[in-house]
Amino acid sequence: MESESEPYVRLASLRQLHEVMADMNTARSLADTLQTVANGVVTALGYELACVNLVRPDGDLVVAAFAGNQAAEALITGRVGSRESWERRLGMGETWGDLVFIPHTEGWVLDDDDVPQWYTDGPAPRFEDEWHPSDRLFAPMYTPGVQGGQCGELIGVLSVDRPRNGRRPGAWGREALQMYTFQAAIAISNARLRANMQRALVRLEREQQALRASEESFRQAFEYAPSGMAIAEMGGDQHGRILRTNDALCRLLGRPASAMRRYAFSDLVHPEDIGTLLRTSAEGGRAELRLGRRDGTYVWVSLRNSVVADAADGPRFLLTHVEDIEERKRRELQLAHRASHDSLTGLPNSAELRSRLSSRLCQRPTHTGALEPVDAAFGHPAFDANGHGFDFRQGGTEAFAAFDHHVHTVAPEGERDDGTKGLAVLFCDLDGFKSINDRFGHNAGDAVLIEVARRLSQCVRDGDTVARLGGDEFVILADGLGKADAADLAVRLRNEIIQPIRAEGRAVRVGASFGIGWAHCGMTADEVLKSADERMYVEKRSRPKQHRRAG
Repeated sequence: MESESEPYVRLASLRQLHEVMADMNTARSLADTLQTVANGVVTALGYELACVNLVRPDGDLVVAAFAGNQAAEALITGRVGSRESWERRLGMGETWGDLVFIPHTEGWVLDDDDVPQWYTDGPAPRFEDEWHPSDRLFAPMYTPGVQGGQCGELIGVLSVDRPRNGRRPGAWGREALQMYTFQAAIAISNARLRANMQRALVRLEREQQALRASEESFRQAFEYAPSGMAIAEMGGDQHGRILRTNDALCRLLGRPASAMRRYAFSDLVHPEDIGTLLRTSAEGGRAELRLGRRDGTYVWVSLRNSVVADAADGPRFLLTHVEDIEERKRRELQLAHRASHDSLTGLPNSAELRSRLSSRLCQRPTHTGALEPVDAAFGHPAFDANGHGFDFRQGGTEAFAAFDHHVHTVAPEGERDDGTKGLAVLFCDLDGFKSINDRFGHNAGDAVLIEVARRLSQCVRDGDTVARLGGDEFVILADGLGKADAADLAVRLRNEIIQPIRAEGRAVRVGASFGIGWAHCGMTADEVLKSADERMYVEKRSRPKQHRRAG
């Protein structure tokens, strides 16, 4: 640049300055912009050295670009000066508008700070405005819109050195450097914005690629999963409606995907399992229940639910995993049946009989003359949740509610039928069965037991229990009978049993002795069975021996 004393600024200088500013705003990257800023100081403003110190995210300033001396560039490029040291520099010296000039007479106090430096010492100036090698001139760069550092954010500092004319810049030189710094700040801010946008676009593209890959992975995992998968709406008027199913679920239920979209799982579940489905939590819920197939049959499945969101604030959906557990349930039912039923006849066994009988009884006696635990304070019988006597002096008053819904089992009293309906326990022992085993073998005996079990089951009502106690002993539980009803039932059962039975190719006969006992609360299951057993033996001994002989 020409000195201030010239009466005009040459057009070539202005053209050069214009070109440099245009280059700053057309640089492709932030690094190119910073280097262009440093180069422009040397080519258009008449300085031999220029350095761009850029503010880092942590606040310190790094030498991001250098122009004018390759040795100095290699020495300090990339080095960092602390924000504290820079603020100290910008707060001292002479203020030339937006510029800060620190003469060599004051700069010695900065020799030991951590700001990267390249200047050398030299002789004292020969005239007043001569530039000294230790002079420092800084041009702070602020965010566009505000200059002077009052409100704008500091984005960097432009350092210049060695004016070519050897003089400190005059009014025109200072104005030109300030204008250039202002434009440089705009160019650097724009370059940073473009760089951030480019990084954001790259990051967005990567995220979109990852999302597309994730969606494709989910689609393949969903569509080709070996077990059933479904997506259902969550919330709103269509809550629970199935939106999408995979092939495995359609095959399991025998329904096409288009038909599945008309249903919710509540429409497909077995009526007895609807409560299980409703009790299943929507988030992370799990349940085992039966779903209806297209042919009207049901299949046992395990449902496992999880919630997925379509977007950060978008709708949520219910992802349901449906696993076929029909075979496992079948095995479980078989094992449970084997544990509770006789392997030969298929009737409930002794353990199941006692369980069913005990479920009807509590330990609170109800027959005349029985003693009941009584709470002295309230005058009410006191029992715990299992029907046992409860001492209120040891705490707790909730025992009164223990039997609010328990229907006590009662028994007819006296020898005559008083109209009371109770739980009759018929103890049956076969007469002459041992001789069949001895004469014709155990296969014949097993055939007799199987046929007797079948006949007993056919002669009782739905809801009555026919159980095999063991050997040739059977027990029938028949609720809601009076004394005459029980006696008539025993006669009918005996008449069925004594009919000829085909066993091992021959017809055989067995007799039957029945003892009728009555269950009521206050008794245990064993006490009830013992009572019926004793009555059976009384009945057996009262009949002539020839009437008890097998045919």
